[in-house]
Amino acid sequence: MNETTTESKKKSKGKQLVIVESPTKARTIAGFLGRDFVIESSYGHVRDLPKSKIGIDFENNFEPHYIVPLKAKPNVKKLKEIAKRAKKIILATDEDREGEAIAWHLISALGLENKPGDQIERIVFHEITESAIKDALANPRALDLKRVNAQQARRILDRIVGYKLSPFLWKKVARGLSAGRVQSVTVRLVVEREREIEKFKPEEYWTIEADVETKKKARFRVFLSKNEGRSVGKFDIKNETGAKKLVEAVRDKTWIVESVEKKASAKSPLPPFTTSTLQQEASSRLGFSAKQTMVLAQQLYEGIRIDLGQVGLITYMRTDSVNLAASSVAAAAKTIGDLFGAAYVLSKPRFFKTKSKGAQEAHEAIRPANSAVTPDSIKQYLDRRQLKLYDLIWRRFMATQMPQAIFDATTIDVAAGEALFRANGQILKFDGFLKVYQAKTEDVLLPDVLPKEEVKPISIDPLQHFTEPPPRYTDASLIKTLEKAGVGRPSTYAPTLTTIQNRGYVEKDERKRYKPTDMGMMVNDLLVRHFPEVVDMEFTARMEGELDEVAEGTKEWQQPIREFYEPFAKHLETKYDEVEKQTTDEATSEICEKCAKPMVIKFGRFGRFMACSGFPECKNTKNIQKEVISTGVQCPKCNQAELVQRFTRKKRLFFGCARYPDCDFATWTNPRVKAPVYDPAAEAEFKAAEEKKRSATAKP
Repeated sequence: MNETTTESKKKSKGKQLVIVESPTKARTIAGFLGRDFVIESSYGHVRDLPKSKIGIDFENNFEPHYIVPLKAKPNVKKLKEIAKRAKKIILATDEDREGEAIAWHLISALGLENKPGDQIERIVFHEITESAIKDALANPRALDLKRVNAQQARRILDRIVGYKLSPFLWKKVARGLSAGRVQSVTVRLVVEREREIEKFKPEEYWTIEADVETKKKARFRVFLSKNEGRSVGKFDIKNETGAKKLVEAVRDKTWIVESVEKKASAKSPLPPFTTSTLQQEASSRLGFSAKQTMVLAQQLYEGIRIDLGQVGLITYMRTDSVNLAASSVAAAAKTIGDLFGAAYVLSKPRFFKTKSKGAQEAHEAIRPANSAVTPDSIKQYLDRRQLKLYDLIWRRFMATQMPQAIFDATTIDVAAGEALFRANGQILKFDGFLKVYQAKTEDVLLPDVLPKEEVKPISIDPLQHFTEPPPRYTDASLIKTLEKAGVGRPSTYAPTLTTIQNRGYVEKDERKRYKPTDMGMMVNDLLVRHFPEVVDMEFTARMEGELDEVAEGTKEWQQPIREFYEPFAKHLETKYDEVEKQTTDEATSEICEKCAKPMVIKFGRFGRFMACSGFPECKNTKNIQKEVISTGVQCPKCNQAELVQRFTRKKRLFFGCARYPDCDFATWTNPRVKAPVYDPAAEAEFKAAEEKKRSATAKP
């Protein structure tokens, strides 16, 4: 037995053993408890299904076969020894289903099943602060087996899909591929959006705007809103002919102010963050990926050392609830009064109701553990990204307990013959919650005019527009779509987005938007055609609902597994015989420089590549050159070719001469925006990127 374990045994004798998931969480909690407690970490899961086999007994009601993973064995052995000498074991893992399952697995892995009930306790808390931990210790509860069963059912369903479908993909497409319940639905969303974009045909439409001037020389902008008594919709004016006809119809008319309407309008704050909305907002405002957001949020939750000691700064970050503890709301009101004055304190606290499917009101929204700890007061203790995320969470929460923002809204209608033009303006009168949580609001100031006042058109402009395709998904919009459809849960969004990128099914473009790879499209099409239920959003959402029923105790955990597995297994068996291997070799006009046979385009794990048709005698392969996007701007160095878009190895956009290597001009400056300036660093990146492209060998 090693020295550390012996020391831990001595320290634990007659004491209470508290087990949490992570060492950071353990250190934070240890600072709040006295010498009667020993705090240890499980380092995550202590049992799981084996990697080498499926680990499910299909003949015995889907009984799982759990093992202690090799890397967890030393720690499990240590915890067993400590637990033997402790007078009480307190399981303090997270409150969600995964945390409940870890607590349940700890009981089994540490051999605690036969311990008297009063020697094993389960405690939960939403934040890691001294008061929250001591309150949890004073109010232990029983292990929630319904949540454990829901987590177990999810794990087994995911294992069945992954372990049964993945070998099918290996046989029919390429080795190393995988399928998953939520991941395959997510890939389908990305693929279908890309196809919408590819099929999109822009449609022309026109709008009419005018600058008008009052007698006092004040100008404002108006747009055509009605013509001959009918509203003019955004796409109603189809072409230039129609637009010019409308312009000519009003050009020589007298322009008269028909009405001026002024009224107050109010804007309310958004609810506090859930996991989903935090990931969306961190993506939109801070440019963080879902994975980055969750890593940072976990650090803030588990504990950071500040002047008050090591303390958790936010509440638990995996939640779908917008519920707020009354005590946190009262504390926020005091902080708001101290920082901003009485005018910004609500007369009555504001609470929110959770609308998402399967949400648990007992959980709380993501908020600061102590609203008095302002971002500015702890900036020296946090790194740049931690501070940005804490600032976002703190401001969003504080905004929920501040008054509405009040605007003076003005609408001016100007008549010109049979046409009616309109101007909308607004002025912020009281910032309210916008004091801390800025939204995109701009004052549009309109001049004081009176009904029946004549104004003069300075310019009447027919403006051409084209409809745009739907945008590619970002982290924010993809998570929002999944949540709205009821697919996945707070704990699954970030891992799913990471997985589909790691598998090579999707990648991000230069604007951090998702696009499918060739392999992603091929696998998706195969699954849609032959396993539609696996990639059906409604089916997956319905299954999530059934897992919620298991968590609520209204359904046995084996039922959703049985209902899915039995038809799925039969269907899979027939598809092994029906589906041909996806050999979609495409002929090309290129000739292999090694053996003079034609080159063909093949699919491999990493997407499309070019290979010699003489394989296996000739193993020549090469990457497929991606379409070059020209800027239309002449290279200032050689004046013989245009500058084209390129990307560095780290996906940073730069611009280089299309004649490379004959001309090595490169620049970071977008030549469409300003005159390009030679940059030696960009040139170095250019050469490195081109060298990598030439030397890379595609893998089948």
